[in-house]
Amino acid sequence: YMKTRTIYFNHQGVLSDKERTTNIFLIILGSLFIAILAQISIPLPFSPVPITGQTVGVILVGALLGANRGALSILCYLLEGASGMPVFAQMKSGLHILIGPTAGYLWGFILAAFLIGYLSEKRFTHSFHLCFLSCLVTTLLILITGTIYLASFSSSFNEALIMGFYPFIVGGLVKSAICTMILISIRKF
Repeated sequence: YMKTRTIYFNHQGVLSDKERTTNIFLIILGSLFIAILAQISIPLPFSPVPITGQTVGVILVGALLGANRGALSILCYLLEGASGMPVFAQMKSGLHILIGPTAGYLWGFILAAFLIGYLSEKRFTHSFHLCFLSCLVTTLLILITGTIYLASFSSSFNEALIMGFYPFIVGGLVKSAICTMILISIRKF
């Protein structure tokens, strides 16, 4: 007979299954979800950093998979892109992306997924206000790591802020609100 698997939310509110294969599948699925959202991309004429849906994917994957599996999902995503799969924004791929001007944001995704996963495991994403705050802090972490790295490609840190931080603040608030609504809805469902 065929045994059916049940993936469920554990007491921490994180997707859970004891089967190793199911966890590997969830990690890969999370990386592909981020790859799809990365293609929602709007280039900015004054910046090498486009507006993308990646942040939403990173937050949702991290919050739903938890700290460790969320971070592994991002690592998987970065490896997919490095190996030549067109998973980065604007269907880009290659190792050069992981050291280029936008690399700080991409590497920051690992920290962000771990952080939001940890906050989710500690139940900070279960009430609307704490969930929004958690999503916003995670988004700011991505922006900060990205901007600090972008500064090494800029003539000054102020220029890096103008190209890689300030234009994304309003979008970060909107993305945090979207993630909050999705996470709260999933938890209620």
